[in-house]
Amino acid sequence: MTFIIGLTTASAQVDQITKHSGEIVKGKVVRVEEYTIVFKYDGEDAENTLSKYAIEKVVYGKSGRVEDMTEKIVINGEEDWEKVVILEDKGYSAGLKKGGEVRGKTGLINFQTGNTGDRKAEKKLKMDAAKIGCPFILLTSDKATVGADSNELGGSQVIKKGIGYKY
Repeated sequence: MTFIIGLTTASAQVDQITKHSGEIVKGKVVRVEEYTIVFKYDGEDAENTLSKYAIEKVVYGKSGRVEDMTEKIVINGEEDWEKVVILEDKGYSAGLKKGGEVRGKTGLINFQTGNTGDRKAEKKLKMDAAKIGCPFILLTSDKATVGADSNELGGSQVIKKGIGYKY
């Protein structure tokens, strides 16, 4: 009887991390950072990292306290492009699944200023990601050419490339 009570008490102190994909990770949360959670799997000593974007909630085993992390972003098609989030660091994609490559660019001949060209390329990048159902983009290339480096007409061209990520 004492063994069963001890086993129940030990398992009750394990933290549960619920991912947006439905997967439940059991372990010990070491620390919660701004964009990531560092944890150890139950029975292991190695530290692992998950992006907060991949996590719905954490249930702490000792106290039973539930901490909501992020809301799931649902992309139903290209019209949901405004919901797409651009990730600034590769670590922010930990726990997310790689989708496909995405690209956004302005035309070679255009009448855009640097700032409007950048926004237009970002919009096209997000639309490309939304088209394949990816709510996240890890930016891999952000290139802008202006004046004589861009084209003979002196316009500017912006090209953004990234990798789409899903839950």
